[in-house]
Amino acid sequence: MATPLAVGRNTTIVVGAGIIGTALGLELQRRGRQVTIIDRGAPGQGASFGNMASIAVTEFMPASRPSVWKQIPGWMLDPEGPVRVRASYMPRLVPWFLRFIAASRPGKLRALEAQGAALCGRALEDTQAMLATHGLADQLSAEGCLSLYADEAEFRADRDHIEILERFGIPHEILGRPAIKALEPEISDQIGMAVLFPKNRSVKDPYKLVQALAARFQALGGRIETGTVASFTRGEAIREVVLTDGRRLPADEVVIAAGAHSAALAKALGEPIPLETERGYHTQIMRPGIKLKHSIIWPARAFMVTPTAGGIRVGGTVEMAGLEAPPDYRRSKVTVRRARVALPKLRCEEFTEWMGHRPALPDTVPILSASAKTRGLFYATGHGHLGLTYAATTALLMADLITGAKPALDLHPYRIDRF
Repeated sequence: MATPLAVGRNTTIVVGAGIIGTALGLELQRRGRQVTIIDRGAPGQGASFGNMASIAVTEFMPASRPSVWKQIPGWMLDPEGPVRVRASYMPRLVPWFLRFIAASRPGKLRALEAQGAALCGRALEDTQAMLATHGLADQLSAEGCLSLYADEAEFRADRDHIEILERFGIPHEILGRPAIKALEPEISDQIGMAVLFPKNRSVKDPYKLVQALAARFQALGGRIETGTVASFTRGEAIREVVLTDGRRLPADEVVIAAGAHSAALAKALGEPIPLETERGYHTQIMRPGIKLKHSIIWPARAFMVTPTAGGIRVGGTVEMAGLEAPPDYRRSKVTVRRARVALPKLRCEEFTEWMGHRPALPDTVPILSASAKTRGLFYATGHGHLGLTYAATTALLMADLITGAKPALDLHPYRIDRF
């Protein structure tokens, strides 16, 4: 049994030891807080273990934009489509989907694009600063990401994405076949065009990055507790976090940063949020038979390939089936098969398959917010597939909010009671 948590004016508990919670714990610690991070598992073992290792500053646009959602019915009828909803889970998703469609109104879309762009516009520089502060600058690649297109028709189909990037001044470069071959010789001759996103960087190993940040946090005096949160004690202000094993941890401040598990905690705190799990799959190939410098995405085939974790990682599918359903690793095999079209020499040897839970809100914008009901309670959740991208920025903004400093961005659009 852990020793009792010391009570103090600046005692803060962060629930969640993924990349968001760990980065935030470190930043709060740097600002003088006495911080404990709680998680049901070891740091980085949730979605942070298996993400696509990308600081994806170009991927902030809402999933609810018409060019995407109009394809969803066809995708769901295709057993190998990029989006899959298990039939047994569909009734539970109806309220979430109604909010998703509501987020597709033109005026709403423009606002959501601006909110995502405001975060992504800072993401790379904030990540670089966080890594440098903790002696981890070498964990970030120098190369960007290539978005692939077989021909002009595919490029035109993705034009709304490019136009949004142009509107927000995010750098990119359109490449022809010779330039693609010069950058990545392994890419198939079937690919006629690409767009280079130079600010979309990759990390060497996202799981080891969280572990390194957690080790740094502990070395500086932070505590990491393994346990499952059962409930909270609160009046007008938060008082305690109660774990299922009976431990009661006093706190002046509590931050909910538990990814897809944040929904149940928010509901227990009287602030239900429309947070679903967007189940993601990857295949980590340790003997791929090829080398890549850049990450690659192929929008028309809905997959991504990243050189990370000592090999090559292939992912990109979405499944809506809740937190309890067993994995369906056919999803992983589909993306590997598609990746081999772009990378004909890719071998799948010494590989592992993984499924994890990304916290998905229907408007694609995370919750970065103080509680609307309880003093000392905060939320940093709902980052979708941009948890790694937004982690350092979230840590800075939330640390400002929690310590009473003025955040660099107006956090009103990211409030918990916006739904």
